[in-house]
Amino acid sequence: MQGKAIKAIPAQTFIAMSGTPVENRLSEYWSIMDFANRGYLGNLSHFVKEFAVPIQSHHDQHAVQRFRKVTAPFLLRRLKSDKSIINDLPDKIEQDQYCELSKEQVALYESVVRESLRVINGESDTFKRQGLVLQMILALKQICNHPAQYLKKGKNDAALSGKAALFLDPLETIHASHEKVLVFTQFREMGKLLSSWVAERYGSPPLFLHGGVSRTKRDEMVEKFQNDRTEQVFLLSLKAGGTGLNLTAASSVIHYDLWWNPAVESQATDRAYRIGQQKNVQVHRFITRGTFEERINDMIRSKRQLADLTVGIGENWIGNLGNAELRDLFGLG
Repeated sequence: MQGKAIKAIPAQTFIAMSGTPVENRLSEYWSIMDFANRGYLGNLSHFVKEFAVPIQSHHDQHAVQRFRKVTAPFLLRRLKSDKSIINDLPDKIEQDQYCELSKEQVALYESVVRESLRVINGESDTFKRQGLVLQMILALKQICNHPAQYLKKGKNDAALSGKAALFLDPLETIHASHEKVLVFTQFREMGKLLSSWVAERYGSPPLFLHGGVSRTKRDEMVEKFQNDRTEQVFLLSLKAGGTGLNLTAASSVIHYDLWWNPAVESQATDRAYRIGQQKNVQVHRFITRGTFEERINDMIRSKRQLADLTVGIGENWIGNLGNAELRDLFGLG
């Protein structure tokens, strides 16, 4: 509807401007280009066949090069790393930080993988199989975060999770130096656990922005975080706080769990790393060692050329892997 509406505007010249041309799938790029230069990339089905499927599903480097070649003459792209554009923006320093699963996490992880692969191996319907794989990923993400998030009950002691222990370490340094930090998680229930640990450690609960917060309350939170020195930690669910917020008071960003979509992750980090930031921004990406988190992260990092196109790699492609490949990806190392 939106695309049809803007294409109906009568004009002789069309220019498209976007902060993130592709967030989730390459077809979003086709839509923008088809507005600015009608028909240049063919119709959508042709584009999906020629570029979207080879690049997103098969990571075809030849398709990447063809895509760059045909689109480059029509693009003017500026990055924050380009000092000729923004010469006063500090550096962004990214760190992958690894932790080990606790004994409780290992037991849950192995149990879920074993039972999930048994069911997946017996499923012949492609669509249902992909759904089962994504269901397993969701369960394992929760287990890697904290056993209580997956079980929906039990002790929420931070010592039961390797990530929780890792979270409290940089938080201590940030708090002692009177700095501020943004903490992103995909899960509202994980945000509640993080909030409880911060409150227990420092005596008061942190700000927590999630999908249930009203627009008025959200603006109050942003104002408070930006101007109140006592508010050092801001928890945000990725969907509620990933875009549209200016939080330059923070000089650190923690991604407690990863979305595996470079564009979405960068958008979240850029709540702090944007014009107006006066300090270097430290970005901490938490990963559980020996699990599917580490392997998927390595795979996406190795395909950085795709990430530079800001194509949302995400995790849907995992559902197309064979049984042996799934065992290798999800088994504990």
